[in-house]
Amino acid sequence: MLEDLIVNGAMLGALYALLALGFTLIYGVAKILNLSHGAFYMLGAYLFYAFATMAQLEPFLALILAIILVGFIGAIIYRLFVSPIIESEVIVMVVTLGAALILQYLVMMLFAKGGAIEHTPLPRLLSGGLYFIGVWMPLPKILAFAVSFSLLAMLWIFISKSKTGGAMRAMAQDREAAMLMGINTERLCMLTMALSATLAALAGVLIPTSMYTDAKPDMWMEPLIISFAVVILGGLGSIKGSLVGAFIIAYAEQFVLLFLVGGESLSGTASLAVMVLVLLLRPKGLFGKRVEME
Repeated sequence: MLEDLIVNGAMLGALYALLALGFTLIYGVAKILNLSHGAFYMLGAYLFYAFATMAQLEPFLALILAIILVGFIGAIIYRLFVSPIIESEVIVMVVTLGAALILQYLVMMLFAKGGAIEHTPLPRLLSGGLYFIGVWMPLPKILAFAVSFSLLAMLWIFISKSKTGGAMRAMAQDREAAMLMGINTERLCMLTMALSATLAALAGVLIPTSMYTDAKPDMWMEPLIISFAVVILGGLGSIKGSLVGAFIIAYAEQFVLLFLVGGESLSGTASLAVMVLVLLLRPKGLFGKRVEME
């Protein structure tokens, strides 16, 4: 049981980090609480299904096309709906929530018969598996872990070392000062929104396919809650905090699932319980002294 907790918690933590990192990234750079983040997750799953099953494309090509298209959609949503009202955080939250609902209804119209909440089976990227320290690991989970961990490392290097990453850090610290330094903050926000949507879409493919779950139009709500829990635990705007928070949430869920009676039905509430506990004990999160891109 302990081996299951260690292995499955690590794999789930990497996926949650991938999911939540986009959420904290757009907040850290543009101060946007993007409530359409979960909808990008859902859209990634359905576009992957459309390309792989309906268009009969090779699954990995379908994955790449799906996340690129969702990133493009994220940039459009920012440019048309978020940019004009970016100064008001409350209105941004309302608008992005509205965008999430619109995307859900569009998916219901296009993929669900009669507009019903139906389950859509996603094609599997890989099949088979292997044992590690006595724990059976399906290859889709191994792939998801490897891709997530690699992308997280690449994103960390990008933000830490690249010129664009430096501009993101500067904007996260002081937007007005960044503008005075010649940084095109509007373009940077749109780029960050596209990157955030791409990460969410990638998680929307990797998580369901590795967990052998289907896609459905209302699947965006749970990842949005998980993203909230992770960034609140780690501290809003802190990338380091999001990484730590993702693994804490993942291990909490796996502990409930493996060791508590009725854990399968209770595991989904673990993230909410951790979030409430952190808000009571440390409202700013583990690394929330200030909004920071580190």
